[in-house]
Amino acid sequence: MTYKSDIEIAREADKKPIQEIGARLGIPAQHLLPFGHDKAKVGQDFIRSVQDQPNGKLILVTAINPTPAGEGKTTTTVGLGDGLSRIGKKAAICIREASLGPCFGMKGGAAGGGYAQVVPMEEMNLHFTGDFHAITSAHNLLAAMIDNHIYWGNELGIDERRVTWRRVMDMNDRALRDVVTSLGGVSNGFPRQTGFDITVASEVMAILCLARNLEDLQKRLGDIIVAYRRDRSPIFARDIQADGAMTVLLKDAMQPNLVQTLEHTPAFVHGGPFANIAHGCNSVIATTTALKLADYVVTEAGFGADLGAEKFMNIKCRKAGLAPDAVVIVATIRAMKMNGGVAKADLDAENVQAVIDGCPNLGRHIANVKSFGVPVVVAINHFVSDSDAEVQAAMDYVAAQGSEAILCQHWEKGSEGIEALATRIVELTEGDWSGFAPLYPDEMPLFQKIEAIAKRIYHADEVLADKKIRDQLRTWEDAGFGDLPICMAKTQYSFSTDPNLRGAPTGHSVPVREVRLSAGAGFVVVICGEIMTMPGLPRRPSAEQIMLNDLGQIEGLF
Repeated sequence: MTYKSDIEIAREADKKPIQEIGARLGIPAQHLLPFGHDKAKVGQDFIRSVQDQPNGKLILVTAINPTPAGEGKTTTTVGLGDGLSRIGKKAAICIREASLGPCFGMKGGAAGGGYAQVVPMEEMNLHFTGDFHAITSAHNLLAAMIDNHIYWGNELGIDERRVTWRRVMDMNDRALRDVVTSLGGVSNGFPRQTGFDITVASEVMAILCLARNLEDLQKRLGDIIVAYRRDRSPIFARDIQADGAMTVLLKDAMQPNLVQTLEHTPAFVHGGPFANIAHGCNSVIATTTALKLADYVVTEAGFGADLGAEKFMNIKCRKAGLAPDAVVIVATIRAMKMNGGVAKADLDAENVQAVIDGCPNLGRHIANVKSFGVPVVVAINHFVSDSDAEVQAAMDYVAAQGSEAILCQHWEKGSEGIEALATRIVELTEGDWSGFAPLYPDEMPLFQKIEAIAKRIYHADEVLADKKIRDQLRTWEDAGFGDLPICMAKTQYSFSTDPNLRGAPTGHSVPVREVRLSAGAGFVVVICGEIMTMPGLPRRPSAEQIMLNDLGQIEGLF
C-alpha cells in the first residue's frame, strides 16, 4: 500500500478561516492580526484581558531518545490535541516554530506528519510569520552596537578579549563557528575572534520564550551580559543602550501565532529553542494563554525526555509557575529495535527480541519522568511495519515498569487513531493534583545542580569539569546568579555525551567543555561533550531535494 506524503496531505487540507479557529477559543476577530487567511498573531491586549481566567489541564508530550527510525513526538502532540477535540473536549496544542537549519539539513520540518499535522505546513516550516528573522535581527543589532561602542572610544571600558556576545543566523553553517571580525584596517574596528551560533541557540530566543509580556521582555533583554571589563565586572545590554531597540524589533514576534491542525484544533506555534543546545520549549506566553482559553492544552518539549522534558520541568515550569497534569512519552517499535541493535535497513523485519533489548531506554525515561511526581502514560506511535507481537512485547515491558502503554494510529487515521489515549489522559487528569516537584531546589550550588541532572537523569557516575569551569561557576554564585537553573547542552541521541551509546548506559562520565551565563533568560548553559551551538549540514542535506514544481508548489519538505 502506498501512502501520501506529508506535504501532499497538507496541501489537500480543508482549512478554516483563522477567525473561525480563534472563535473556538473565544478570541474576537479584532484581536487577531492575520497573516493571510490561515494564520494570525494574538494581540497583547487580549492576552492581558484573560489573565484572571482559570487554567485548563496541561499535558506534556515527550519521547525516548531520537533515532533515525523516527519517533513522532510532534505528530503525537497534534494527534492528541485532535483526539481530545474528538471526544468533546475544548483543546489546544502548543508547539515550537521550525528552524530553517534542520529543514534544509536532515531533520525536516516541525509540523507533525500524516493525518496529524499543523497547517499551513509549508509556511510554518519556512519563514512563517517572521519571528525567527526578528530574533536574529535583535540579536545581531546588539552585536553591532557592542562593536560600535568599542570603535567610538569604548567609554564603558569593555575588555575586547572578553566580549561574550556572538552573532547568530538561522542556518546550519559550520564555517561560521569560529571567525575573526573587523579585519581590513582602522576604519573597520578592532580585530577580534568571535563566532556564530544558530538562532535557536540565541539567548534572545530563550528570552522571548520565557518572557511574560513586553515589559518583562525588555527587562530580560537589558539583563543580558555581553562582555566584561578588565576588572571582570559585567557589561549588560542596557549599558550599551540596546534593550529598547531590541524590544521594538521583537514586539510583534512576542505575540503568539495561531494556526490549526488538519482537524481544525487551534494550535499556538511560537518560539523555537532546540532542546539539545537550549531549553527546547514553546513560549511561556503561548502556553499560559492557551491554558486560559482551553480545558486541555497539549504541548511538547524537544528531543528525548532527558533533555526537553527535564528542561520543561526544571526551567519552564519553575520560571512560569506551571505544573504538568500528565506526561506522554512517545516511543516507536522501530526506535526500540534500533536501541536493541538493529540497523535502520533491517527495521521492517519482525524482531521481538530487539524490541525487548531496546526497551530499557524507554524504561529509564519512564522512571525519570515519574521522579518529578507526575502521571505518565506511553504512546506507541504505530508504524505499518510493526507486528502485533512486537507491540505486545513493548506493552508488556511498560506494564512491568508500573505504567501503561497505548497503541496510537493518528499518523494513519487522525484523531480516530488516538481516541483511546485522549480518553485515558482525561481520566488521569480528573480532580485536583499537586504532586509535581522540580529535580533540585533554587538554592543548590550550580555545580551540584549539574551533578543532579547528570547522575539522576543521565545515570552518569561523575561530571568532569576542570578548575577553570568550577571557578567560573563559583564566581557567578558570588555575583548573585547561584539560584539559576541549569540548561544542559549535549547530544540528543544518548543519555550519555556519546551519540553512539544507545539504550540505557551506566558507568559513563559527563565532560563539561564550557559554561555560559544567560542572565537575561535566567539560566546557566552547560556545554557537554562535542555538542555544537552551530550545527553543520549533513553530506546530503535535505536542501538538495527542495524545489518548486511546474505548478509553483513546494516539493521536498517533510
